[in-house]
This record gives sequence, structure tokens and C-alpha cells, in this order.
Amino acid sequence: MSSDRDTMSGFGLGIDAGGTETRWALAAPGGAILADGVVAGLSALQMATSDGRAAVRASLEELAAAVLAHASPLRIQAGLTGFGGDDELLQSWLAQLLGVAPSAVTLSNDIELAYRANFAPGAGYLVYAGTGSIGAFIDADHVFHRAGGRGVLLDDGGGGFWIAREALRHIWRNEDEQPGCWRDSPLAQAVFEHIGGADWNVSRQFIYHGERGAIGKLALAVAASAQRDPAAATILSEAGLELARLALALTRRFGPRPVVLAGRASELHPLIIETMRAALPAGLELTQTGLRAHHGAARLALQPASTPPARATHKNINEESP
Repeated sequence: MSSDRDTMSGFGLGIDAGGTETRWALAAPGGAILADGVVAGLSALQMATSDGRAAVRASLEELAAAVLAHASPLRIQAGLTGFGGDDELLQSWLAQLLGVAPSAVTLSNDIELAYRANFAPGAGYLVYAGTGSIGAFIDADHVFHRAGGRGVLLDDGGGGFWIAREALRHIWRNEDEQPGCWRDSPLAQAVFEHIGGADWNVSRQFIYHGERGAIGKLALAVAASAQRDPAAATILSEAGLELARLALALTRRFGPRPVVLAGRASELHPLIIETMRAALPAGLELTQTGLRAHHGAARLALQPASTPPARATHKNINEESP
């Protein structure tokens, strides 16, 4: 006698792997989401070390067990932060763990995946704010163009990590001038409660030795204190300006097109999109979407294997026309 899982067919599995979380969704024929879930964050960059590969493998094993409790997918569409198009091991792991052929697994960068979940090539600009931030445009020739997205150490303005870093910078600069003033700051109180203490050693351990996804989650504490602390509100407004800069950079290079703002950091507080909207030209369409990339990926995975979605190729920014 066959099990329920044996009788199911035609399901698409979408995976959106970021630094904070890895989200998955199963789409049934027709596009309805059957199930979704979350496992630990992962990055394709972790594949460069043995410890990193072990962590990625563990997360994928957990994900596969959760998925297979609902259905066996026929095809998989996965977007991974840090993915550069050259990791066959990830493809083989997903195929092995989920019982599909490697050819049924399509991998891409997580931002390419998010773009395609919102736009057809050439139709608009995606500004994505998660742990990091990026502006993205896939043109009609399927060439991927970016603004920002160069990593939290260099930039990624307006993302969760950036918000967390700005908050800690503000707090400790104030402590330089007036030690103990954090006790009168709702922002500092929320931040220190989140990281586990007000001693500098705690902050140092958190910011210099923590995972970037865990650091990005500190932005939640910043947003929670915005109504009570002008400093927190200012940081969130500045995040909106940083995200507007990404959209403006793309419109200057490729002309005006609709802009979609996505990502969990962009949803932290209304100040972010309000400030972003005010910084953009009045005629430029801006919408915020709650569409989850893993849901979009699951529906993309439903596309027939004979007509896979086009993969974006990348072009060096120095080769692009203004």
C-alpha cells in the first residue's frame, strides 16, 4: 500500500538561503503553497571551509527532513547568498537528500531569485534589505546588474547588519563622552538587553565574533525602541535613505522603472519605506512587497523541466553603460 507521500507528484520546492535564516516552501500544481518552514541560515561562501561545509550540510539535512514529511518534490529552485554559480557539491547534496536528479536542482544567487519572484527581466528594479542590502536589475538579455550588495564590512547600507552597527556605534560614542548615559537611552537599553549586557566586552564579542545573521537580528531591538528614542528613529530613517540610493543608482544608469522594496529589514518600521519614498522622484513608482522569495521560488520550480527559467549572467559594473 502506498503512502500519502508516494501518491503526491508535481511539487516544486523553493529555497531562499540567507545569512539569518534559510526558508523553504513546497508549491502544489497550480501554485498553492502546501507547506513552508525555516532552518538555520547558510551561505554558499561557507563551502570554502570544512567547518562551513559541515554547517551547510547539517542545515540541508534538517531542511530535507522537514520537506519530505510533507511531500517529495520533483524540482528544486534554490537561491543562496554568496552563490557564484560554481558549486556542484551543493547541487549534488540537495539532489541526494531530496531524492531528485541533479538536473532537477537549479541554483542561483538569492537576489536573482528574489528579482524573478517580483519581475520579468527588464521590468523593474528590486531593492532588497535583509541582513545586507542590494539593488538589482536583470535586463531583457538576462544580464544581472547591481548597485551595492558588496558585503557588510564594506557597505550594505540600510540592511539589518548596518542598522545594528549604526546603533552600537551611536551608543558607544555617547558612552565615550558620558559614561553610563545608556541608562537614560531606550535604544541602548533595548540593544544591551538583546546582546546580554552593557559591558563593552559583551558588545565587542557580539559585533566582532558573532555571525552576521545574528548581528542583523539586533535591528529588531532598534526598531522596537524607535517610538521612544529619537536616535533609533534617525537610524531607521537613514536606512531608508541608503535604500533609496540603491534605487537612484539604477535609475540613473538604466532609466526610470518601477521599484519594489523587499526583505525583512525593510519591514522593520514604517520609517524605512516612508523615508525611502520621500527621497525618490515623485513620478517613480515604489511598492513594498511581502512576497516571500521562497514562495516565488517554489512556483518557479513548477515550470516544466524542458523550459527552465533563464539564468542571469553577470556583467562587471565597469563594463556597463551609464
